[in-house]
Amino acid sequence: MGTELFQTLPTLLAYASMAIGAAFIVIGGIGVLRMPEIYTRMHASSVTETTGSLFVLIGLMILSGFTLATVKLFAIALFLLFTSPVSTYALANTASIAGQKPLVVKDKAGGVSA
Repeated sequence: MGTELFQTLPTLLAYASMAIGAAFIVIGGIGVLRMPEIYTRMHASSVTETTGSLFVLIGLMILSGFTLATVKLFAIALFLLFTSPVSTYALANTASIAGQKPLVVKDKAGGVSA
């Protein structure tokens, strides 16, 4: 009984992690479709893409055990952590240079929120 638990618990944890990651990625895709302008779309996609990808990679690392594949997956995760924010910044900076203005919404009390 104890041996079976130690074999199935990591597998269940890995599948749960990958399911959470997939949910983040789907929610990010829905956010990109529903947001009104480029800056909010970038925010929705960058945050959920990074988080979802990391959860999926963690699940794959758990499934692969302590192998060379785990080291490669960890390297991919580090690469994503560094490149995703940089690419989002570059895209936002390019949109700003191109003249895209953030959407300004007036609330019911007369205040302005960006």
